[in-house]
Amino acid sequence: MQVGVVGTGYVGLVAGACLAETGNDVICGDVDEKKVEDLNSGKIPIYEPGLESLVERNIAAGRLKFTTDIPRVARESEVIFIAVGTPPDEDGSADLRHVLDVAKVIGESMEGEKVVVTKSTVPVGTAKLVRQAIEEITDHPVHVCSNPEFLKEGAAVDDFMRPDRVVLGVDSDEAREALAELYEPFVRTGNPIIFMDITSAELTKYVANAMLATRISMMNEVARMCDLTGADVALVRRGVGSDVRIGPKFLFPGPGYGGSCFPKDVKALVRTAEEHGYDFKILKAVEDVNDDQKQYFLKKIDSHFGKDLSDRTIAVWGLAFKPGTDDMRESPSIVLIDGLLERGARVMGHDPAALETARVVFGDRITYCEREYEALEGVDALVVMTDWLEYRRPNFHRLKELMESPVVFDARNLYESDKMRELRFTYYPLGRKAVV
Repeated sequence: MQVGVVGTGYVGLVAGACLAETGNDVICGDVDEKKVEDLNSGKIPIYEPGLESLVERNIAAGRLKFTTDIPRVARESEVIFIAVGTPPDEDGSADLRHVLDVAKVIGESMEGEKVVVTKSTVPVGTAKLVRQAIEEITDHPVHVCSNPEFLKEGAAVDDFMRPDRVVLGVDSDEAREALAELYEPFVRTGNPIIFMDITSAELTKYVANAMLATRISMMNEVARMCDLTGADVALVRRGVGSDVRIGPKFLFPGPGYGGSCFPKDVKALVRTAEEHGYDFKILKAVEDVNDDQKQYFLKKIDSHFGKDLSDRTIAVWGLAFKPGTDDMRESPSIVLIDGLLERGARVMGHDPAALETARVVFGDRITYCEREYEALEGVDALVVMTDWLEYRRPNFHRLKELMESPVVFDARNLYESDKMRELRFTYYPLGRKAVV
């Protein structure tokens, strides 16, 4: 099938490469000339395991191309995915200007019947606006659909190639048949393609992310309760997660959620509710809890050292909002590091993938370390913010030798209190017994 993807950000690039992998001829369009030039030479602008080899293989096979000619994408493709960004406006609503600009180009350029799919995360009613923008310009038939993505950064290729479900909002037999054919190779093991009306599909994406964000904020509040009562959040999590009605996923407490999806989508769903006259109280509380959680380990550091850190050096392991990505959007590490700098601390930062991203965020305000142990030389404390695999089993004896004082703040509960006590560390986990 001839497939077009407009937008080569995270979602568009993964979708384009994976659709090419199953034999489709895919042309991806983007207005960024430098990005397109890099992509055509196999250079990937994001860190995502498995994506670079996928892109290189399909470029070499002639199935994947990149262009700045968006009208060409519209002319040459039977199915066109819109995968441009929908950043939040100041009021939290999704900015649809890029989506509707693409719709207008499609309407101006299409030379026959097309299936147009909104892949970007968009609020309820967007497909209707896209259809209107196209039909105002052309008399050619157009079938507008909603196909929300459920990709996890760090596992996006696997999520697309082996999805646990594919959600498709359609309102015509032509669209249903085209998309069923396109997605059939990805669901051969029996996971479902769920067809529904377009409005329900648009809402499904926001509700899924809001539900996961709610679980995270709930467990972060449970961890705070464990800190106050002396309970162990790891045991509480196991006890609760073993209930089949709840399950174990997304029940790990941490320093707050971040990234490109959860913060933006929660805000957008709250805003959509307001536009329809409803006050989404739970999600407002989820946001408040998350904002407060990002400050929680600063409070622990204040309690240990005091608020004047002008003579202190603090190491931070983990700058990306989660492992497996270089994405620092809304990362809890930004709040932590800004707070440390405001208190006068010198900060030594390490991350396996996000150092270049961090340089854009912090400039020369912190010291960047290529190796994790390099960040520990002479520091007064280590704060673990991201649960990268290489942080889970460090050489604790080397940590003690390198650090000025053996103090560890563990926002991801990677270590065991008994072991840290045995090794004579001062240790502050989350919702578990501290070693002081």
